[in-house]
Amino acid sequence: PVWSGTNVAGVNLQTLNPKIGTDGDSENWKDTHKQVVDSAYEVIRLKGYTNWAIGLSVADLTESLIKNMNRIHPGMYGITNEVYLSLPCVLNNGGVSSVVNMTLTPAEVGQLQASASTLWAIQKDLKDI
Repeated sequence: PVWSGTNVAGVNLQTLNPKIGTDGDSENWKDTHKQVVDSAYEVIRLKGYTNWAIGLSVADLTESLIKNMNRIHPGMYGITNEVYLSLPCVLNNGGVSSVVNMTLTPAEVGQLQASASTLWAIQKDLKDI
């Protein structure tokens, strides 16, 4: 998670709690993040699938492309491999028209790069299938 960019009503939570998301965080935001990540498994357990969310995401992206809507969607942040990451970009009928670069801490950049590398290691072998 990008703890440095987490805000509520424009108030940066890291300003209120400098240890947010760390082991020293007395509010235990790491646990909240884990609950969000694990919620997908809860959906699968209750419904047996998550394909509606995937279908709605694809429909949303397709609408932006076809209707030239210039809406902000998740995209990529300086990653050279062909991976898709949940970072904001503007999407229209020409594809990604611009990337909304977030200000990340060095630790967050490292986590992002590690995620991209993990995804690429898995998907690079699927490219020619």
